Amino acid sequence: MQAGKSMFIVGSLMFLAGLVMFYSIETGQIEPELRLIKNSGTFIGLSGIGVGVAGILLYLINRNQPQMQENFETRE
Repeated sequence: MQAGKSMFIVGSLMFLAGLVMFYSIETGQIEPELRLIKNSGTFIGLSGIGVGVAGILLYLINRNQPQMQENFETRE
């Protein structure tokens, strides 16, 4: 598997894990452990977006380019 595709998959999984961590805890919680998990979910989700975008860019950069035509002479 290419690096770009695997980075995109890892970034997507990080983003989903961040969503679960963020939305599984209610906003009004005052326990420091739960607030830490919620804040960690925000960080992991945003990091996952960055990793996913990097994976997309790597995939686009490493694509096979079509061969350039070097012979411009016409046939007669």
